[in-house]
Amino acid sequence: MAEEKRLSSRRIYEGRAINLRVDTVEKPGGQQTTRDIVEHADCIAVIPLDDEDNILLVRQYRTPVGKKLLEIPAGGIEPGEDPETAVRREMQEETGYYPQKVERLGGYYSAPGYSTEYLYLFLATGLKASKLFAEDTDEIEVVRVPAGEIRNMILCGDIDDSKSVAGLFTYLEKRKAQGC
Repeated sequence: MAEEKRLSSRRIYEGRAINLRVDTVEKPGGQQTTRDIVEHADCIAVIPLDDEDNILLVRQYRTPVGKKLLEIPAGGIEPGEDPETAVRREMQEETGYYPQKVERLGGYYSAPGYSTEYLYLFLATGLKASKLFAEDTDEIEVVRVPAGEIRNMILCGDIDDSKSVAGLFTYLEKRKAQGC
């Protein structure tokens, strides 16, 4: 399949978390059109598994959808920080636990139709209490859910955040394939 050719790019907004740009592209057939692009730094998403086979989820209010969502911990990768270090920091900030072991499970683009964000997915185990304080995490509630209940919670709509659904199903499928 042929690719689009970017003819021009114009940044229309610069913000704290995102930038917005409009690209003019030429499609393979020669037609020109525009693409609205959300520039977002890469992030990490984590499946934190405790010693009792519970997955630690976080419940937090999300202003764009106007409600609290139950999600896997996730966050941005700071400039110069590698994804594994970001996992350890975000786990401490959001859940109050430091993972002794961090294992890469894969990754995915969160919304490739309009965003540049890539999410690195990790499994975090050997969780030890170790809280780091961050300015935007004081309203986060940590919820322990038995791993065996996760699939049903997704199918019933109790977990409806896309990164969480993708990450949790990836983990559950890998777990099943390994016979865990």
